[in-house]
Amino acid sequence: MTQLVPLAIALGITLVGCLVLWLRHRKPHTMEAHIREFTRELDALAPETRQRGSHTTRPRGPRA
Repeated sequence: MTQLVPLAIALGITLVGCLVLWLRHRKPHTMEAHIREFTRELDALAPETRQRGSHTTRPRGPRA
């Protein structure tokens, strides 16, 4: 029985460590977190706009 005590302590420390890592790396489930994630994705997909005088360098469609 005394040989199982160190094993139980090591198992307990491991479980606490796994729980801490899981809590730190889980994704938030709030509405604001989803909005922030969506905004980041839109910013990553949006073409860059740089100001040159009064014109932007954003591509334009054909003029009609």
